[in-house]
Amino acid sequence: MKKVTDIYNADLTALHQSFEDACADKDFKKFVYGLNIKEDIMIKYTSSLEDAFFDCQNCKNCKDLSNCPNKLAGYVYTPVADNNIIVFSYDACPKLNKKLKDDSYKENLDLFEMPKGLKEASFKDLYKDDKNRIPIIKYFKEFIDNYNNDEKPKGIYLNGSFGSGKTYLMAALFNEMAKKGIRSIMIYYPEFLVNLKGSFQTNFKEKFNQIKKIPLLLLDDIGAENCSNWSRDEVLGPILQYRMENRLPTFFTSNLTMEELETALSITSSGVDKLKARRIIERIKQLTIPLELISKNRRDW
Repeated sequence: MKKVTDIYNADLTALHQSFEDACADKDFKKFVYGLNIKEDIMIKYTSSLEDAFFDCQNCKNCKDLSNCPNKLAGYVYTPVADNNIIVFSYDACPKLNKKLKDDSYKENLDLFEMPKGLKEASFKDLYKDDKNRIPIIKYFKEFIDNYNNDEKPKGIYLNGSFGSGKTYLMAALFNEMAKKGIRSIMIYYPEFLVNLKGSFQTNFKEKFNQIKKIPLLLLDDIGAENCSNWSRDEVLGPILQYRMENRLPTFFTSNLTMEELETALSITSSGVDKLKARRIIERIKQLTIPLELISKNRRDW
């Protein structure tokens, strides 16, 4: 029967051999001895040191994060001496830190039931082969240039054909404003109403006030909801009234013209009320300039 000391010595010999084999790679040897850790400690962590070395080598040859071959993409397995042991941790690589910093503006834009890809929308990616977009993009530039004036510029009521890119255009503007530190919310309006109604016993007031007071607001696909007296008179009306009184830029997208929206808002299960629908439309007119986008379906997000 082998003695415990014999087994220990055999294991130690195997560890030494493994470390020596790894150090046959000159780059690995340079890497580990550059850590300023005692050799007898490093020998016990050969396998983990090899993992750290491979991560480090990958980072030297890295072109972009999308093809990161490290076990944990965007992070480097890093060894640090701690008394008589080595502690390994995953540290974010410089490219990831830069990306996180560059993307920090996205925290200024909240999405409600909207595709996450809208946070990537930018002016540089807009289709420029459609002359119908020119007035919209031109107004966006004016809006950005004049936003910090005492009198804020108006938002847009953008109606047009299905899939023409109305929402993406708005997202490009909102992202540009987010880069300037302006908080905003883009809301898929029909789903928002359903969610808001279900929050009566929880955080209804918090949600409602957030929408009323956010510096920039988009109500997407207005007119697609099931209109009710409650949604028109107790939700939409007060939101628009508050934003009108406080000159908070408000944007809308819709497949309906304003005239068609007025008709849609006048009809509820309780009957037809053209006067209340007219009041909503008058507020929208006070808040926006109307633009139209009729184009082919470009929906790819």
